[in-house]
Amino acid sequence: MKPVRVRFAPSPTGFFHIGSARTALFNWLYARHTGGTFVLRIEDTDRERNTPEALEGLLRSMRWLGLDWDEGPGAGGEFGPYFQSERGDIYQSYLEQLQKAGRTYEKEGAIYFKLEGERYTEYDDYLQTEVEKVRAEPVLIRDLIRGDVSRAENRDFVIYRANGDPTFHFVNVVDDIAMGITHVIRGEDHLSNTSKHIELFQAFGAPVPEYAHLPLILKDPSIGKGKMSKRDRGALIDEYQERHFLPAAVRNYVALLGWSPKDDREVLDVGEIIEKFELSDIQKSPARFDEKKMAYINFEYLKALPVETYAWFARPVLTAAGLMAEEGSESYLQRVLALCQEKITSLEELPKFCAYFFTDQFERDSAAYEKLNKKGDFQVRLSEARTALAAIAADEWNTANLESCFAALAEQHSLKQHAWWPVVRYAVSGVTSGPDFLPMLEVIGRDVVIARLSV
Repeated sequence: MKPVRVRFAPSPTGFFHIGSARTALFNWLYARHTGGTFVLRIEDTDRERNTPEALEGLLRSMRWLGLDWDEGPGAGGEFGPYFQSERGDIYQSYLEQLQKAGRTYEKEGAIYFKLEGERYTEYDDYLQTEVEKVRAEPVLIRDLIRGDVSRAENRDFVIYRANGDPTFHFVNVVDDIAMGITHVIRGEDHLSNTSKHIELFQAFGAPVPEYAHLPLILKDPSIGKGKMSKRDRGALIDEYQERHFLPAAVRNYVALLGWSPKDDREVLDVGEIIEKFELSDIQKSPARFDEKKMAYINFEYLKALPVETYAWFARPVLTAAGLMAEEGSESYLQRVLALCQEKITSLEELPKFCAYFFTDQFERDSAAYEKLNKKGDFQVRLSEARTALAAIAADEWNTANLESCFAALAEQHSLKQHAWWPVVRYAVSGVTSGPDFLPMLEVIGRDVVIARLSV
């Protein structure tokens, strides 16, 4: 059996969206699962729409997702160039093969591929004229996901436009032949093109690769019905980078769009996904994008990070929010994050959730204050707590001594310790919920806590 060679062949014409990310990921997973080669090939023949910015965004997003390519831009390889705009001579040589075999003709400046079969004319209601059609043998598409699909082409099709540019169908097939691609894994929307491509493979006398057409991705039900588009919320990979999702979590979720391991687990590390990934396990029916599931998987990844790694991701988020300097204390940062890590669902929530650990300029929940103040003893409890806490020496400021302090207060006033906690928490943090209360006070530190209780 020939070594597996798969390719991802995007056009750099816009943002890298989740459908393209899934196609790239499934090709990458299959290459890694089989020990094969993952080729990145850039289809940049649309000179009017291609932009350097789109190409850089594409490459950046693929690297962010961890989808390293074995051959392609920056990696090299013996089957280059890997930009279609640089492969003109290769396309010309393949065109000449078809011309010598009598499989092309020119019409109105364009070059057509000539199908084999009985020719006849038929009135076309759309074109309002007679058109020539071909009774060609049906093409059998053996799809690894959808099973056998039979489709007959009945019209010759353009392979070179009147302006001299080769068409998608032509360059796609030529590149797959020249690069030795064994498996074509792509979106279901390309299934209608596959019979044309097989006709071209056969005309060149080349082996037809195995095809696997991935199911559609449907919108999140909360935003509507139908196929997910680039304009839908959650469709662009850049969005997840900007929102500080973990790339491993996004990659994990995208892998589940149409595929699942047989044990139905949802949170898997990349090694497990590679080991379990089989094309035969990809479903035929459309996949449904689910933003809540994406967020859940990201949260599970965040919770599982060692605090040192969590801090590595968190520091630039807090720095960008103006809460800490780039050279701020790593020890203090890790102590804060150890309290917050299991309380927040995403890094984008981190600045708001833990601002009071880093600055006195934090938001206060006015509704929470009104609720506390209704009891009429807010200032009394605050004064009692301030006096008791101020008696703890700086070198004795720890969770155990804080607990003893509130226990003594409770005994003194015949109340439960929790009588002071919401009031103190609000004075220190501006909210009445958050990380474990006593460890929070310990980490913020004696001087800051006493100062905030004195305001």
